[in-house]
Amino acid sequence: MSAQIGVTGLAVMGANLARNLARNGYTVALHNRSVAKTDALLAKHGDEGDFVRTETLRELVDALEKPRRVLIMVKAGAPVDAVVDQLVPLLEEGDIVIDGGNSHYQDTRRREAALAEKGLHFVGVGVSGGEEGALNGPSIMPGGSKESYDALGPLLEKISAKADDGAPCCAWIGTDGAGHFVKMVHNGIEYADMQVIGEAYDLLRSASGIEPAEQAGIFEEWNKGELSSFLIEITAEVLKHVDAKTGKPFVDVVVDAAGQKGTGRWTVQSALDLGSPVSGIAESVFARGISSQAAQRAIAQETLAGHEAEVAVPENFVEDVRQALYASKLVSYAQGLDMLGAAGKEYGWDLKLDEIASLWREGCIIRAALLKDIMAAYKGDSRPANLLFAPAFVESIGRAVPAWRRVVATAVQLGIPVPVFSSSLAYYDALRRKRLPAAVIQGQRDLFGAHTYQRVDGEGTFHTLWGEDHSEISAVDTH
Repeated sequence: MSAQIGVTGLAVMGANLARNLARNGYTVALHNRSVAKTDALLAKHGDEGDFVRTETLRELVDALEKPRRVLIMVKAGAPVDAVVDQLVPLLEEGDIVIDGGNSHYQDTRRREAALAEKGLHFVGVGVSGGEEGALNGPSIMPGGSKESYDALGPLLEKISAKADDGAPCCAWIGTDGAGHFVKMVHNGIEYADMQVIGEAYDLLRSASGIEPAEQAGIFEEWNKGELSSFLIEITAEVLKHVDAKTGKPFVDVVVDAAGQKGTGRWTVQSALDLGSPVSGIAESVFARGISSQAAQRAIAQETLAGHEAEVAVPENFVEDVRQALYASKLVSYAQGLDMLGAAGKEYGWDLKLDEIASLWREGCIIRAALLKDIMAAYKGDSRPANLLFAPAFVESIGRAVPAWRRVVATAVQLGIPVPVFSSSLAYYDALRRKRLPAAVIQGQRDLFGAHTYQRVDGEGTFHTLWGEDHSEISAVDTH
């Protein structure tokens, strides 16, 4: 029996994707370094579809119809390279190697170029939705050559999540590392979204004294409106949960140190390389970092004065927080999509932002109602230079600004850290401010390093002779 696809690496994500493929009518060849894991999957789920058991990569390759499609589901980094190195000698021209893990997009670009020289296709596929999504339908973001997608796309589209209009949450993103880049940015937005929801919880509890159980009802109500999203939904469930051992709210028995696996950090590092301002995403990464600095935080609690002010919390504070949360979430999407635009120019990817937003409607972690409006904003020829400039969002974020300012001001006075709320508001204000203090920075740079500057009243590039008579000369004259 020939298989349409092989899966090597049968940890939870790999196993669930293999099961998803089999449930959708594909014959799946299975391989794992430990054969016991293959046998365990077959013993428990072998009746879900047609599987082919293999013990070696050679057996896996021999079990596949041509062009062969091999999905690698191992830990990102060196393990992927190791599997690729073992696979390549077994494959023939036109075969497709697929990496469905959270690999860095630059690694994917490198692997794609190396395999292309051998006549093979390497496809970096971003998969979002966690274990449940992998089994029941994830959001899938494939890169690689268009030719490879012609052979692979129908299969991926079939196992992907489906939006409410029936469209698959899967489409070809672009060449080489485009798929993994888009998945990385998805995760960056996810970091910011999770952090700002946490800030909303902290504000409601610390400023208004609303306990987790009552907050669960608030989040459930918010999930019925413009904030409707997977993350708001599960936040309500987390806040409602009571610890069986102590009877306390679950959030009170969990150590307040957030972990991370690297994709949020990669997003910020890549944004710095591109010169793309993702301040909300960056602050969410840094917030996880400071949450884990337990020793320093313990010293600070005993050492540093707060001088918090006594302020009257606004009467409609819950609604203010809701509006500020919406505005900050919108900024996270705007920053992420702006970064995608910058990457498209840098790497020659024709990234269709409306299509990318459509892939995030179901199956992924940041799925949210507002993605339909984002799709509409980028559809057609009148695409905004920034998501916030789309008419629908100019209006909605404008309505939220007064509440946003009240929330940030209240938090600052009470000593409640809100890095994403406040940095998102600063980003919004920086975009709309007529003059920024960058002119001072340019003056400083010119004085200490002769880095030159431009003037508002004419063309050209200039330098001031700071160490002489302070006269201005054309930068051309400095060379």
